[in-house]
Amino acid sequence: MVNVDRDDLIEADEIDEGDIVDRIFEAVIEQRLPPGTKLSESALCEAFGVGRMRIRRSLLLLASREVVELHANRGAFVASPTAEQAREVFEARLALEPNIARLAVQRATDEDIAQLNRHLEMEYVAHKERHRHDAIRLSGQFHTLMAQIAGNAVLLRTMKELVTRTSLIIGIFGAPGVSNCRDDDHAAIVGAFHTRDAEKAAWMMTLHLRHIESHLQLGSPETGAVDLVQLFAKG
Repeated sequence: MVNVDRDDLIEADEIDEGDIVDRIFEAVIEQRLPPGTKLSESALCEAFGVGRMRIRRSLLLLASREVVELHANRGAFVASPTAEQAREVFEARLALEPNIARLAVQRATDEDIAQLNRHLEMEYVAHKERHRHDAIRLSGQFHTLMAQIAGNAVLLRTMKELVTRTSLIIGIFGAPGVSNCRDDDHAAIVGAFHTRDAEKAAWMMTLHLRHIESHLQLGSPETGAVDLVQLFAKG
């Protein structure tokens, strides 16, 4: 007879993996869950009111996004990208994104430009209301939207990976505040779409990425014990 964990029998009515992943990721980028923090399965089960299998699936999803690192016989930990890895990510973005911006301007339709304008409005609201999670998420979406408009599937896949890594890096190394990715920088880039100036868009993207990198605090991030149950338990 197979033994079944009682907790795993009641998962149908519980919070799903997507919600658990979102809440843990949000805690990381809002700097409430420091890099290197051990993510105890038992504590997460208690915090979210779910069984171990659901927590393990959530941790696997987070690991696939490089937000969590899984270590054999040790468990799961919040990822700890180094300052050198952060620099490499921005080096890659500086090599790719100016050309993505150039292609996007050349290939953008009127509807694409309208979509960029709508996205800027959402970013403005997130910054104004100081919603750090939404600001970082929307910032990343702006950059993947640019790659989508550029019409190159390989570049789009690459940008999605780089944006995910950057969101984690900003969450860990970013100075306290809403977001290191300013909506007015994005507005300047979109302005080049309206004038169909591909070279200006490429140059503005270069300046934008350099601005983000210059505001990172690439020292050793502070770590400390975190009560996962208190952090994630329903209020």
